[in-house]
Amino acid sequence: MSIGRPELCVGAIAVRGDELLLVQRANPPGAGRWTLPGGRVEAGESIVAAVVREFFEETGLEAVCGPLRGWVERLGVDHHFVILDFEVTLLSDGEPTAGSDAAAAEWVGLDDLAGRELADGLLEFLVEHGIVDDVEVVLEN
Repeated sequence: MSIGRPELCVGAIAVRGDELLLVQRANPPGAGRWTLPGGRVEAGESIVAAVVREFFEETGLEAVCGPLRGWVERLGVDHHFVILDFEVTLLSDGEPTAGSDAAAAEWVGLDDLAGRELADGLLEFLVEHGIVDDVEVVLEN
C-alpha cells in the first residue's frame, strides 16, 4: 500500500486549571492511545470550523477556536497527517462525553500524563509548546 497525499488535520488543546482534555482513540492509527481531540479537515471546511466540529464530535463539548500552538507531522505505512493544534476556550463547564471515533474522553491531570498510554510524540509536543512545564517532572510523578 502506498501513501497518498498528506491529509490536513486539526487538534484542540483544552486546559482547565491543571487538567488537559484528552480522548482515547477508538480507531487506527493509535487505537487505545490518548491524544488531543481532533481529526481531518473536510473538503470546503475552514480550519477553525474543523477544530470546533471535531472537538464537539469527540467530546460533546462546545468551544471556540483560539490561536495555533504548534503543528506535528505523523507518517505511517498507510498515512501521512499534518496536524495543526489550536488552543480552544470552552463555552460550558460540562463533563466530556466520548463520541465519533473516541473510545473515551477525560480531563487528565498534567501530573498524570505519564501514566497514560499517550499517542507517539504527544508528551514531547506538550512540553515543547509550554502546555506541560517539564517532561522530567511529569515522568517522576
